[in-house]
Amino acid sequence: MNTNLGFEQNYIALRQIEKRIYSDIEVLLLPHIARDHVHYKEWKIRKQSCSLLISYLKRKRKPIKILEVGCGNGWLSAKLSEIGQSEVTGLDVNRVEINQAINVFSKKNLKFIYDRFPSEHLEGLKFDIIVFAASIQYFNCFSEVINEAFKCLTVRGEIHIVDTPFYKPDELADAANRSKKYFSGLGHAEMAHHYHYHSINDLLEFNHKILANPRKLFNRLFKKIKFPWVMIKC
Repeated sequence: MNTNLGFEQNYIALRQIEKRIYSDIEVLLLPHIARDHVHYKEWKIRKQSCSLLISYLKRKRKPIKILEVGCGNGWLSAKLSEIGQSEVTGLDVNRVEINQAINVFSKKNLKFIYDRFPSEHLEGLKFDIIVFAASIQYFNCFSEVINEAFKCLTVRGEIHIVDTPFYKPDELADAANRSKKYFSGLGHAEMAHHYHYHSINDLLEFNHKILANPRKLFNRLFKKIKFPWVMIKC
């Protein structure tokens, strides 16, 4: 297995500094978290995007096979597995969080795989839904990862990207510079090499639809939508 142990170790070390490593009990309760937690506002955003995605998928009213790429500690995969007639697979390159997911969540229709994407463990498997939740930014080439995801999709399958910003082309440089300063300030400057920024223009080559757009004033002010919810079809 071609995993990047250096990345894994640095990623976990950074998440510990950021207070993003949670106890098993906290993970079990996510996206609900104590109001006084440092990341409470972030989890309010994730709770909203989770609710919107689940409501959307429930309306399909049919069995669905779901893959979450970059599932971390597995909280969202576990929530998705509560959808009736669903089969969910969570994939992540970080062993610490995957092991926690396996320990915390035990359901017949839910499994976790330790590997990067694309993965040989997925060869021959097809999914109706592939989810990238706060994970697409860890892939350098947007078109490449989407085309790899297409290989795992059923004929009418969908890719959903949530909890991730997309930028206008002229915003990319500033976003990258902010991250360099952020990671350097935390003593992990090397993580900037693993964190990538994608333009809204990257979506143009794909059959896509923005299901929730934070750039619309109503969504930003009243629905409090922070990140776009993007759906891509083959």
